[in-house]
Amino acid sequence: MFFSAIFDIGVVALRILLPVYAIIIVYQCYAAMRRRRRPETPLVTLVNPQTGLKLPVLFWENSIGRSRSSDIVVDDPTVSRSHCVLLRRSDGWFITDTGSKSGTYVNGEKIEERTQLLIDDVIGVGNSEFEFKRGEEYHERLDSSWFFRKVNNKPAIKSWKLMLMITLFHFFMCVEAMFWNDATNPFSPLVLFAALAGVEWAFFFVSSYILRRVNFELEALALFLTGTGVMLLVRQVERSAYVQLIAAAVGMILFCVIIKFIQNPDKVNKLRFPMMIVAVGLLLTSVIFGKTTGGAANWIYIGSISIQPSELVKVIYIFIGSSALDKLQTKKNLLEFIVFSIVCVGLLALMGDFGTALIFFMTFLLIAFMRSGDFKTIILAVAAAVFGATIILRFKPYVANRFKAWRHVWDYAQDQGYQQVHVLTFIASGGLFGVGIGNGFLKQVAASESDLVFGLVSEEMGIIVAITLALAVALLVVYARAITTRSRSTFYSISACCAAGLLVVQLALNIFGATDILPLTGVTFPFISSGGSSIISCWGLLAFVKAADERTYSMKR
Repeated sequence: MFFSAIFDIGVVALRILLPVYAIIIVYQCYAAMRRRRRPETPLVTLVNPQTGLKLPVLFWENSIGRSRSSDIVVDDPTVSRSHCVLLRRSDGWFITDTGSKSGTYVNGEKIEERTQLLIDDVIGVGNSEFEFKRGEEYHERLDSSWFFRKVNNKPAIKSWKLMLMITLFHFFMCVEAMFWNDATNPFSPLVLFAALAGVEWAFFFVSSYILRRVNFELEALALFLTGTGVMLLVRQVERSAYVQLIAAAVGMILFCVIIKFIQNPDKVNKLRFPMMIVAVGLLLTSVIFGKTTGGAANWIYIGSISIQPSELVKVIYIFIGSSALDKLQTKKNLLEFIVFSIVCVGLLALMGDFGTALIFFMTFLLIAFMRSGDFKTIILAVAAAVFGATIILRFKPYVANRFKAWRHVWDYAQDQGYQQVHVLTFIASGGLFGVGIGNGFLKQVAASESDLVFGLVSEEMGIIVAITLALAVALLVVYARAITTRSRSTFYSISACCAAGLLVVQLALNIFGATDILPLTGVTFPFISSGGSSIISCWGLLAFVKAADERTYSMKR
């Protein structure tokens, strides 16, 4: 009796510990991201020899023009609104004219293509001239995201300590799963934990000692989320847990490949058209050969292996939507992206995958705004989307029937609202600290490990852990936005913000769909939901956020 009481106290203590520990891990990851940053000082300075005006150059790529939205504003009526682009690469500084009326000059000679700049060269735009000088001390406060504005000088937590904290968290999940109510095969969670820890630490050593990355906090956050999703599956379908772990390992490899691949954004731009063909080909394969699952023909089966091509297309979509600043301002580049987006969303609608189609559309809006800064483009795109949705509902009324339970799930508790009703019920039964891994009842409902995983986490680990995991993903947008001004290229800035935005839109659709705030669209919770294609895609998208950090591709000034 005494030992039974001690055991019960230990189980309760563990359930209370996990939420607190989860909050500490997420906090430590984001706190580490704020540290070890270069000071926000000018890289070079443009000096007007006639007036003595000094314009600090803060970014790796800088638009120069008369428009107030330009990075470097030249108050000269003879200068075009978007006149030229000043950019830095590994082999020096360059300047490119972007179709200005009066042209761009270097040392009195008009340039026709990207031209290298040397210190003391003279840049001519309109009737204005600027000497290209080394960065000088700048006494005014420079713009900086609040995320970095109050950075202290304390050193970031050591990467290996962060990894140790994450491994210990997953071990606590393992212990909790070993003592679930059914108590069959109690050591299977331990075997899975050993495999998970092996994959996580192998990735850590490869990243830190072979690839020699100077920072690891973003990867640590992803490992924390990924491992939590894997350990949740051990008392669902154990085989799925190992499939998820293998897919996560593939995603980590893709993560490393993408970071290496986009090291030179100029080379990536040359592959935009081939990647478009690959993306459209993958979606066409789903339209022609896809097997309908959950109302959408978006799964391809090769023997016992199932693949969701649309998840892989998400990664390619970010490649296509992003570009270096001097290429970004061309009308041809923008038109190609708009046509590509229409084709992608159209094919997704044809296969009935409206959840993914909505994710692509929201990402398109984000990319379009970041590229143009024009609200007219956004309004036009939204109007076109509303028109398209009206046509679909008019000629395909079965689509509307799929959403008729929205906001009325209790009226359809045994029909269309069955899943949401159970999610809401078991979130309430889980309370703050959950009923323990494996002890929940939502796992008996279809798609509990994927579309409804927020409810599963809430029931078994408590609402505190569920919200903490959601914030861990949602805050990626804040981090991505904060590092945009420090990125080496607009390619990295746009791709990071849009990859993070895509993940957050997906997160919102998953959580709000499962809880009946939005219609249930059947998309996954990033890094947590079961699904090999999904976890691979999430790691691929995270690579864009990683690449935008100026520490990833360190370069001497």
